[in-house]
Amino acid sequence: MSTTTLLTPIPLTDAELKLLQTLVYQECGMFFDERRIHFLRDRVQRRLKACQIDSFYGYYRLLTSREGKSELIALLENLTVNETSFFRAKPQLELFQKTILEEILQRKQARRDWSLRVWSAGCSTGQEPYSLAMLICDALAYYYLRNPLPIEMPSPKPMVPPPWKVEVLASDMSYSGLVTAQQGLYNEAHMEPVDYTCRLRYFDRLAEKYVVKPALKSLVQFDFHNLKADFLPRRNDIIFCRNVMIYFDEPEQKRLIEKFYHCLNPEGYLFVGHAESLFGLSNKFRMVHLNNATTYQRIEVAG
Repeated sequence: MSTTTLLTPIPLTDAELKLLQTLVYQECGMFFDERRIHFLRDRVQRRLKACQIDSFYGYYRLLTSREGKSELIALLENLTVNETSFFRAKPQLELFQKTILEEILQRKQARRDWSLRVWSAGCSTGQEPYSLAMLICDALAYYYLRNPLPIEMPSPKPMVPPPWKVEVLASDMSYSGLVTAQQGLYNEAHMEPVDYTCRLRYFDRLAEKYVVKPALKSLVQFDFHNLKADFLPRRNDIIFCRNVMIYFDEPEQKRLIEKFYHCLNPEGYLFVGHAESLFGLSNKFRMVHLNNATTYQRIEVAG
């Protein structure tokens, strides 16, 4: 195959794009309407070039074959924009830490339930789940000062005071993103939103980079999850799924919110992206709006 052939974009017909749209939708629920079809076309061209395949038909056959599973994953990864950063959307995280966590911790302590489980769905390269873990540790330390328990504190002082147990689940459908997240290694540009005290407490310096401390890393469990799948983590107190639903059409958004409802503990909370809303998609959540930030609480139905 000549280099010239590879550098020339392969024309894709509307019918071929429609076929691809359907395949992507069936696999992960991502929907490309007229406004975003050019993005799909561009990403497919990139994959055709990378695979050195000179026809759409050949590429489609690869995607739908057993051997093409890794290429299908590579294509889906290319279709998501993995924009993320530490402590993204600060007002929302303040609502999470100062109001929602406080309420949940009080509720749990009253019934002697010392477990806290938070799920970051669509965790990308790990900054969101690590941010949540840091905020939880800080909130627990402060909560523990005001609500001490007659339990001897181990030495050195752990990040999570006993008997509390914290689990942050983090999932994504990008294997490369999950690999980066599990390494927990970030450069100075990534660390820009992380203040000095936070860096001291939760990171170790490694040459020009920062690595998440083992104690914090042990609180976060990374896993591959496609949100279109039926089996998703249950019994969560809080779910963060920010800037993920924008990839789905309305029927798929409704299905996903219904799944999240069942994945939450009673009176649990769902955080979605700043530009996303549950309005018109579900009547099973009530909106909580405070200081320019919004979350949604699961409504408990009697009977």
